[in-house]
Amino acid sequence: MRAKTAVVLGAQWGDEGKGKIVDVLSERFSAVARYAGGHNAGHTVIHGEQKFVLQLIPCGILRKGCQSVIGNGVVLDPIAFLKEVAKLRELGIDVDGALHVSNRAQVILPYHRMIELAAESAPGRQKIGTTSRGIGPAYEDKMARGGLRVVDLLRPDLLKTHIEAACAEKNAIAHALFGTDPLDPAKMYDEYAAAAEKIRPFVTDTGRLLNGILREGGNVMFEGAQGTMLDIDHGTYPFVTSSSATAGGAATGTGVGPTAIGTVVSVTKAYVTRVGEGPFPTEIHDEVGAHLQARGHEFGAVTGRPRRCGWLDMPLLRYSNQVNGAEWLVVTKMDVMDELDEIPVCVAYEINGKVTDEIPADVQGLEEIKPVYTRLKGWRQSTEGITEFDRLPKAAQEYLRFQERESGARIGMVSTGPDRDQTMVLPEFAAALDEIHR
Repeated sequence: MRAKTAVVLGAQWGDEGKGKIVDVLSERFSAVARYAGGHNAGHTVIHGEQKFVLQLIPCGILRKGCQSVIGNGVVLDPIAFLKEVAKLRELGIDVDGALHVSNRAQVILPYHRMIELAAESAPGRQKIGTTSRGIGPAYEDKMARGGLRVVDLLRPDLLKTHIEAACAEKNAIAHALFGTDPLDPAKMYDEYAAAAEKIRPFVTDTGRLLNGILREGGNVMFEGAQGTMLDIDHGTYPFVTSSSATAGGAATGTGVGPTAIGTVVSVTKAYVTRVGEGPFPTEIHDEVGAHLQARGHEFGAVTGRPRRCGWLDMPLLRYSNQVNGAEWLVVTKMDVMDELDEIPVCVAYEINGKVTDEIPADVQGLEEIKPVYTRLKGWRQSTEGITEFDRLPKAAQEYLRFQERESGARIGMVSTGPDRDQTMVLPEFAAALDEIHR
């Protein structure tokens, strides 16, 4: 019998529209668990006139009866978390009893932001294009075994000692390397000790919680943050995030064993976007790229940063599906392509005169890629709001089937607009979801 879980993640560099897809699917799941990243990853969900921008909290919080879990693989900024909780309460969302934070999640503290902002701004250093929210330095402390976990945050004596020792070290480093003014450990302790008491009711052993839900016949969706090509191991290193954004991170980031992963759903736009620095082989540098950016509202949900736009990259999508073991493909923002006469799709790479579909591991190799394109016919008709595959223009159907043939994963869903109802679920995928839901 297939495990009653699904991982939903991004196929490229994030911003693929995972938030809407998780929201649409969450009605079929007992719990939604976030397993990586921090409050740098924004998910936008639109319900009619209401717009929700979630940063740390899983999209399942918008469904009554669905448990929402922030797993141990996430780095938690206590102040950002409490602001998000307060905003949800203002919007009438009941978070109490439905939202859970892992006692093993790492905590972001102000010195993490100080170090990251100073490093990104320092002259002569390679800019990664981070959001400067302290994500990377918090993961660095985790791997160096010097970080603070949520369970430790709840112990005032340990918190005080940790902040005093960390500030002594981080202030010295930041001042020596970047000339940064020191942070006040006493002020920091007062703020975070107060925040800890407000967070305390949400904290539990979330691995135990999720495994218990599965044992009792419930089902769990694992919500990815960012995208596969930002994964610390498998992405376009060093222009990546600091955590495991791929499907494997769902197990390590929640405490649910890998044999419990039932299926992997990979989300891709009908084109590709990237925010921040780093290689982007199919990036569009002319007015068509500006058209996609404007029509697709390609600006970060959390940061407002403009996203670079490019054509669909099939070697990258095949690589992503291979890394994740993706069974299903969800295509978002189909309607953004409605006005194009012709749609180039990258089907191979030319590197140093040789044609290949292998993605280089190094940045230099990625920057030397010359995309090999095939050109598909555009449909020049509105697809907005269409929820049945057969009602799509023939050229749009062929565009989707081409992705299916070339990517190695089956098309399960298509998003034709930002609203929850502007979503097409194909029969085979609906049947697979029913099997998980039973």
